[in-house]
Amino acid sequence: MTTEAVSSGTRAQIPAPVQKDYYYWLRSFAAGGVAGCCAKSTIAPLDRVKILLQAQNPHYKHLGVFATLKAVPKKEGFLGLYKGNGAMMIRIFPYGAIQFMAFDNYKKFLNTQLGISGHIHRLMAGSMAGMTAVICTYPLDVIRARLAFQVTGEHRYTGIRNAFQTIYLKEGGISGFYRGLTPTIIGMAPYAGFSFFTFGTLKTLGLTHFPELLGKPSLDNPDVLVLKTHVNLMCGGVAGAIAQTISYPLDVARRRMQLGASLPDFDKCCSLTKTLKYVYTQYGVKKGLYRGLSLNYIRCIPSQAVAFTTYEFMKQVLHLN
Repeated sequence: MTTEAVSSGTRAQIPAPVQKDYYYWLRSFAAGGVAGCCAKSTIAPLDRVKILLQAQNPHYKHLGVFATLKAVPKKEGFLGLYKGNGAMMIRIFPYGAIQFMAFDNYKKFLNTQLGISGHIHRLMAGSMAGMTAVICTYPLDVIRARLAFQVTGEHRYTGIRNAFQTIYLKEGGISGFYRGLTPTIIGMAPYAGFSFFTFGTLKTLGLTHFPELLGKPSLDNPDVLVLKTHVNLMCGGVAGAIAQTISYPLDVARRRMQLGASLPDFDKCCSLTKTLKYVYTQYGVKKGLYRGLSLNYIRCIPSQAVAFTTYEFMKQVLHLN
C-alpha cells in the first residue's frame, strides 16, 4: 500500500536452491499486482472518505468518518464511494508488483554487497522498495487523488484521460504530476520500512517459536512453512497500524500538495514544510495533521489482511516459494 506494503517475509525452512526460470519475474509481478488490487478494492470507499477528510472538502469537512460514509452515497450515489478507484487500479497493480520485486532485490543487495542483515536489513529494504514503487507510479496516484476529491455536480475532470491533459496543460507540464512527491517519499520510507519490518519480524518469530501452532505447509512446497490465514491477518493489521501512526502527518501533507489547484488554499501548500506548518496552524494536530487517522486504523486491518492473504495464496499458486 502500502499501501498500500507486501512482504515475502522470512521462511522458517529454506528449500533447496531452485533455478529461477525466465518467467519468474512475470509471476512475481502478477502476484504482487493482484494482491494490491484486491486489497485496494476492498477498502476503496474508506480511501475516498480519507481523501475528502484530509483535504477538508467543503461538502464533508464538518463530518466525521462514519457520517461521511453515509453522506457520500446520499449525495453522489453508491458508486460515489468508488470514485477514483479506476485510476487506483491502474496504479496499484504495477505498484504492488514493483514493491515486491524491489524488496527481494534490495534485500539481496544489502546482504551480499553491503553485508547488512538482521532487522535493519529488512527495514532498509522495505523503505527502499516502497520509495521505488512510489516514484514509478506517482503520476497515477495524483490522478486518482484528483478524481476522488471531486463531488458530483462540481467535476473539474471528466475522467482519467482528461485529468492527465488538464494537469499537463494547466499545471506546468510533467512537474504537475509530481506535486507532493517529496513528502510522499519521506513518508513512504518509514511507512513501507516499518510495514515490512513488523510483518517480517512477527512472521519470523511465529514460525520459529510456534511452527505447529501458527504455521502450515505451503501448497506448492511442503518443505516451506507459511503463516495460517488468521495469523497473517493479525500480523498484517499490526504492521499497518504501526506504520500508519508514524507516517500519517506526511500523508496529510502529500494529499494537500497533490490536490493542488483543486483546493482554495493551494498557494499555501507549495512545499512540505509550508504545508505541514499551514495545516498545524489552521487546524492543529488532532483536526489537522492527524485528521482521518481513525479511518486509517479501520482500513489498515482489512487492507493488510487481504493483501497478505492474497499474496501468500498467489505465491503458492504461481510456485514462487
